[in-house]
Amino acid sequence: MGLKDYKIAWFTEGGWQGKVGLDNPNMRNDVSTKYVLGAEHYPIFQISEVLQHFGENYFDFGIVTLPKTKTEELMKFDMIGNLKKLCKKTISMQEGPHWLFQDYTMEQQIWWYNALTEFDMLFAHNHKDVNYYKGITNKPVHKMPTLMLAERLGIKPRSEWSDAVIIGGNMVRWYGGFDSYIVAQEFDMPIVAPSMGRKIDREDEMDINHLPYMTWVDWMNNLSQYHVGVHLMPTHAAGTFALNCAFHGIPCIGYEGLDTQEELHPHLTVKDGDIALAKQYAKDLKNDEDFYELCSTSSRENYQNSLYNEKNFVPHITEILEELYENN
Repeated sequence: MGLKDYKIAWFTEGGWQGKVGLDNPNMRNDVSTKYVLGAEHYPIFQISEVLQHFGENYFDFGIVTLPKTKTEELMKFDMIGNLKKLCKKTISMQEGPHWLFQDYTMEQQIWWYNALTEFDMLFAHNHKDVNYYKGITNKPVHKMPTLMLAERLGIKPRSEWSDAVIIGGNMVRWYGGFDSYIVAQEFDMPIVAPSMGRKIDREDEMDINHLPYMTWVDWMNNLSQYHVGVHLMPTHAAGTFALNCAFHGIPCIGYEGLDTQEELHPHLTVKDGDIALAKQYAKDLKNDEDFYELCSTSSRENYQNSLYNEKNFVPHITEILEELYENN
């Protein structure tokens, strides 16, 4: 069976219902994955209603992205019980870093842990996340590669660029913006940053040009102009910034532990907190044209050979789902 032959429901905290079309302006990785899987999206708090509407065993797979918040609300109904009635196989999709649940109340942590152990399989972002979830649940865990549909959406890799450096987040610990800012200064270029949801007061007073909020397609087209990227983010999840840079052949300095960084930018990956080496890489990129070209060309080639594009993603994820479906 191919992906389109399966009936797949995907539940998140999003308040919308239906399938994703290519006209969706926000084709980031999670939306792109729903499109490729042909999944029908439903709000997670409507699982009971969906079960009543369709009946038992209607969907082949039910994928659930547990929200970072709202755990207390999820505890008020039999989410897993209804999901198992509705779907033949159930899968959890990681949201945020794997340690995030440990900031919850004790009751919420236990609920979260018990919920994970009830799924038939788990999807995780990075290899270290796979090992973590395997260890705490003893369930099958697979990496869900961060998917980007740039080619399908007609986005072209950069052909020219300006003398500017872009950092991947704002000035909070979650994004590691201060680390990125310190390293970005080594280039003696204008520094640009996206505006994220955790942007703090007075950040606009820094010598950073903050981009306005934009759709994913607009973001990818805007990103193409930058000379280099720096994203020293200690919070590891989907790793879209390093991935987006690699598509354009933009060298990106970042921390290890994030698969998109390690696999796509191996010459520019440093241990967590190693600002000294990150600054040295910045100097090398600035002063050594051959090193810059190596990092640029290899990142683009690594992307083309990775699981992060549709051509390679589809057979990989199809094999995983087929194995789960056939394992009764």
